[in-house]
Amino acid sequence: MRGADTFTESLFSMRKLDDFVPKWHPLRSIRVMANEALAKMDRLFAQMYEADIKGGRPSIAPEKLLRAMLIQVLFSIRSERQLMEQVQYNLLFRWFIGLAMGDEVWVPTVFTKNRERLIKHDAIIEFFNEVVAIAGKKCLLSGEHFSVDGTLIQAWAGHKSFVRKNGDDQDNDGGGAGDFKGEKRSNETHQSRTDPDAQLYREGKTASELRYMGHTLTDNRHGLVVNARVTRADGHAEREAAKIMIYDARQAAEDPDAEITLGADKGYDAQEFIEACQQMKVTPHVAQTLRKLVEQGFGWAKTVGRMRQVMVRGLKKVDQMFVLNMAAYNLVRMRSLAQFRP
Repeated sequence: MRGADTFTESLFSMRKLDDFVPKWHPLRSIRVMANEALAKMDRLFAQMYEADIKGGRPSIAPEKLLRAMLIQVLFSIRSERQLMEQVQYNLLFRWFIGLAMGDEVWVPTVFTKNRERLIKHDAIIEFFNEVVAIAGKKCLLSGEHFSVDGTLIQAWAGHKSFVRKNGDDQDNDGGGAGDFKGEKRSNETHQSRTDPDAQLYREGKTASELRYMGHTLTDNRHGLVVNARVTRADGHAEREAAKIMIYDARQAAEDPDAEITLGADKGYDAQEFIEACQQMKVTPHVAQTLRKLVEQGFGWAKTVGRMRQVMVRGLKKVDQMFVLNMAAYNLVRMRSLAQFRP
């Protein structure tokens, strides 16, 4: 017997959002770990809103805001406007963020403005640190053997915005700024009007583009990222960032006399870098290539996390988005590792 093509909506529903999410769904374990990290950040969140304690409209809960930002990274959603649109009808997203079926979804501009507060107070950095702490509790980190690497991140700015700092361009209103063929341009004399922190940089046979440079310190036991940062792109940025990150790892070591090793590719093969590592009692191992496990985080961030070309401007914002991507990568990897070693 053929069924009727009818649609009858119930006036009341006794089902919860949790009922619509399969028990095996990977977001379940990721949400548990994310909530554990967010619970440790309660004091920071209280300080963030301390100035508004006397009154005013309630803002977006920072916990919900961070979970929404994780969803944007995990599902490769390209903009806040598209994120809000998908949260409107996607029950899985509502469940992960903590919105009930009848809750209103935020206006994209309000979401963006609240995100600025998280960036201002380095809440994303703190979230990343708490995720790394969870990995430590699960015995997923060696704490002694690391690898360092860097990658180029294309800035949200084009060649036409790269003009002379002194404003002597032929057409400063933007009409002729794109005609730069044959002109010698460098970071000393030129700067992007769109993103002043971005640097014109090339590596190997790649074309010169306005870029940043992302850096990670990876623990060798399971390939989890334990430190991440973004710097301006230049020939010394990789080694300078590596020294800062391995110093932090040295300070965080439980045993001050523990042997710390650092793997790196040939880009770090410089006498001053080797000597700096030895002064920190770190044994450097400079090789021609790094293991796939070290590069995997960059590949994930550039394909899934959409970090190949960032859609924010300014060093601080790019840095926070990169760190958020690495936190999301760690959560995904920790969830996968749990399948093999619960």
